Amino acid sequence: MRLRTLPLSLSGVVLGTMLAAADFHINPWGVLFLFLTTVSLQILSNLSNELGDALSGTDGPDREGPMYSLQGGGMTVRGLKGLIALFIVLSCAFGLAMLRASFGTLWCLDSICFMLLGAGAIWAAMRYTLGKNPYGYRGLGDIYVFVFFGLVTVLGAYLIGAHTLKSWQLLLPACAIGCFSVGVLNVNNIRDMESDARTRQTVAIRLGERSAKIYQTVLVVLGWACMVTYCLLRFPDPWHWLFLLTLPLYVLHIRGVWQRSGRDLDPMLPLLVLSTFAFALLGGLGFLVYLW
Repeated sequence: MRLRTLPLSLSGVVLGTMLAAADFHINPWGVLFLFLTTVSLQILSNLSNELGDALSGTDGPDREGPMYSLQGGGMTVRGLKGLIALFIVLSCAFGLAMLRASFGTLWCLDSICFMLLGAGAIWAAMRYTLGKNPYGYRGLGDIYVFVFFGLVTVLGAYLIGAHTLKSWQLLLPACAIGCFSVGVLNVNNIRDMESDARTRQTVAIRLGERSAKIYQTVLVVLGWACMVTYCLLRFPDPWHWLFLLTLPLYVLHIRGVWQRSGRDLDPMLPLLVLSTFAFALLGGLGFLVYLW
């Protein structure tokens, strides 16, 4: 299930929920089911990704990353398909419970729009590497990650909590989480460039290793620029800048990306995932503490 990816998927939800709580009173049950829906969708994406990579031959013996269940013989294709079906059901069940708790009914415009969005999220999670023409093999994964891990998680979480978007400025923290999330995918793709080249095209392969590392640096800088701009546009308060405490982690990450290659890049993945989660947690906490 690739549990080390879960903090990344929760980062946008945490930030969006805390920003909503700083502006409005939110329903705790809606937030609980939102977190469960997010985790279920992330695990569904991970399982589908593993199945797609295994069936296409991408996860071969020369893969640079950690060994997964099918590759190591720990699961069968049939068993993995059963798990995928289970998490489709869980994603739908938790998602409907989230909408019922948040909006009071499944038959209002807000709920119906979120149901359509949820269906799109399930489709996107599975089609990343599965199907006849998976978009993850055509270098489009960066767009999916930016939209669903950044814009959808932050703005969607805010909407679930607040039932409205207070300002266009919320796009800025959403873009920040989106940039960092694309960065996680990009590091993964830089690490796996040699093995991926046989079966698919990624942005890292198209750019080459050095340009992909420049791209990684730009993503991190843009993410920070978006959040700094958001804080400057809001009513200034020292508590809003709590997320600055995570800056050394990002510096350490960028330094490691430039100094490492291949399998040695693997530690940079959890470092960026946990840095992004801490960034989101402190970023949201700064606005809540300001209210207290």
